[in-house]
Amino acid sequence: MQEKEKLPEEVYRDADPAELPDNAFRELGAGEHYRPVMHPAHDYPEATPYSVTMGLILAVIFSAAAAYLGLRVGQVFEAAIPISIIAVGLSGALKKDNALGQNVIIQSIGACSGVIVAGAIFTLPALYILKSSHPEITVNFFEIFLSSLFGGVLGILFFIPFRKYFVKDMHGKYPFPEATATTQVLMSGQNAKASGGQARLLVIAALIGGIYDYVVATFGLWAETVSTYMTSWGQTLADKTKVVVSCNTGAALLGLGYIVGLKYAFVIFAGSAFVWWVLIPLFGTYGASEITAMQPDTIFSTYARLIGIGGIAMAGIIGIVKSRGIIAQAAGLAVREFKGGAAGTKPQRWQLDISMKHIVFFMVIALVAVFLFFWLGVLHNLFQAIVAWIVVTVIAFLFTTVAANAIAIVGSNPVSGMTLMTLIVASAIFVAIGITGTSGMVAAMIIGGVVCTALSMAGGFVTDLKIGYWVGSTPRKQESWKFLGTLVSAATVGGVILLLNDVYGFTGKDALVAPQANAMAGVIEPIMMGGETPWILYMTGAVLALLLNWLGVPALAFCLGMFIPLPLNTPMLVGGAISWFVGSRSKDETLNNARLDRGTLIASGLIAGGALFGVFSALTRFAGYDGVIEMETWINQLLGLIVYVGLIIYLIVDSLRAKTVK
Repeated sequence: MQEKEKLPEEVYRDADPAELPDNAFRELGAGEHYRPVMHPAHDYPEATPYSVTMGLILAVIFSAAAAYLGLRVGQVFEAAIPISIIAVGLSGALKKDNALGQNVIIQSIGACSGVIVAGAIFTLPALYILKSSHPEITVNFFEIFLSSLFGGVLGILFFIPFRKYFVKDMHGKYPFPEATATTQVLMSGQNAKASGGQARLLVIAALIGGIYDYVVATFGLWAETVSTYMTSWGQTLADKTKVVVSCNTGAALLGLGYIVGLKYAFVIFAGSAFVWWVLIPLFGTYGASEITAMQPDTIFSTYARLIGIGGIAMAGIIGIVKSRGIIAQAAGLAVREFKGGAAGTKPQRWQLDISMKHIVFFMVIALVAVFLFFWLGVLHNLFQAIVAWIVVTVIAFLFTTVAANAIAIVGSNPVSGMTLMTLIVASAIFVAIGITGTSGMVAAMIIGGVVCTALSMAGGFVTDLKIGYWVGSTPRKQESWKFLGTLVSAATVGGVILLLNDVYGFTGKDALVAPQANAMAGVIEPIMMGGETPWILYMTGAVLALLLNWLGVPALAFCLGMFIPLPLNTPMLVGGAISWFVGSRSKDETLNNARLDRGTLIASGLIAGGALFGVFSALTRFAGYDGVIEMETWINQLLGLIVYVGLIIYLIVDSLRAKTVK
């Protein structure tokens, strides 16, 4: 019989706090324990008929909305925060007791929508795009549905063995910006009873951030991105040297940078600076004539960004090598469980996962189903199906930790970059074994859809489980109900993609935007039809990642900076610098920590408001409203700079108002 895991007695004596403990976001000292909000030794209502039903309803609604808006306006919004806001609002309106655990389940199930949509719309609409020039290609609901479903299931199963490492063992070492913001939203329901000031601060920051982002995205009252293009000398500099300095003025990105902190923000920005201020000027000065004629943005998307993709791929391989001990530990646990041996002490409720024996069992079933899908439903050739299955299994497993690492560090999953690399590698292998032409393109896109959804799910799931760790919910319940959310979301997304193709289409004058799928189709078609692949750029990125690792620089963070556009990385550095400034003004370390915590709450509000009002903005634009205010470019840019400075001052001043530890 397993002995129950024991923690110091003082962990159990405290009543449930209304706020997150003061060691929630920092590394633990020697002998220090983290005590979650929900008491580790008590049971709470979590997976109830109410929470499961609401989670599934929101999964359907947000799956349809995210797919619709993502393909219509080219904007994929993050569903976790809006769903958390709805969950907290509903539990308050219904006056539910002990609602926190139920709200976590609602969020976890509902958030399947965003990750499944991101996986599906990046790849599967490409089948319709390719069909326009290759009419013999056929697309049906079950291909889309099963690709999304199997990818989501594999993402869940591949990540669960790493849960303890990412959310518990690495406590305080990763910033988890999206999980931090979502947790603060969920905690606002608790704070409203015992600490109205905290909830009020979050709501005010969310309104400021939301209205700010809504106004700029919908009306264009000031520039969404300020850059050196606003001046004549800046335009001349870009034309002659290809050097550009730019910054997105969004409130959500500023809050994201604050939570990420200066350390990782600086490394990410360094990667971006290397691409934009070194590589792009080199390409633009010494490249071929067609390259020197390009604008910096075009050079970035066509050439320089591909180096970042190669770097991300190599950083992922490096991460796997470094994590081999964690992988071996998980494998050893599975072997011990199959032999019937005890796995040591029995975990506390809030550290209880689905048993490794069951995980391996379900993993075998899922992988067999994926193989049958490839063989009988896609390729109809046993040898080719075996090769495709091996490619998917190996790449999806290897990049699971990359996706989780990226979300934990920067809150942004480079799933499109990893999927693009997967498609290129898989296509090269397929061509070598005789899968070419239209059948090869279909196989590559469907298989790419499985990998893309698996990586998207792994990245999103680490957020859910980190939220659960902070508040003290039961991981096993989150993990179990995630499968049902994945099934419902995959079915919804499959139906919506077919419907949108029938109504709007993905090619032609009034077609849906689908930018990621168009990019995937553009890469796959020449490979399958005998075109060239820029292997030298990918290899350059891979060598750079190896060099960075040798120098002790976080390779994944640096290469993420190379992949993400400069305007999105600059506000990360600004937010990280504010975090450093706020937390270093006093000689009293306790006061510095209090100010940092207050700033984290404000930054979480900016992120939450930006995410929620971003949905409203997309809906407004989709409804046909085109009320962008016309003005001179330099005036628009100057207004953007002035308002952005005002937002920075608000974040700094309000954070410094903290006087005592919460």
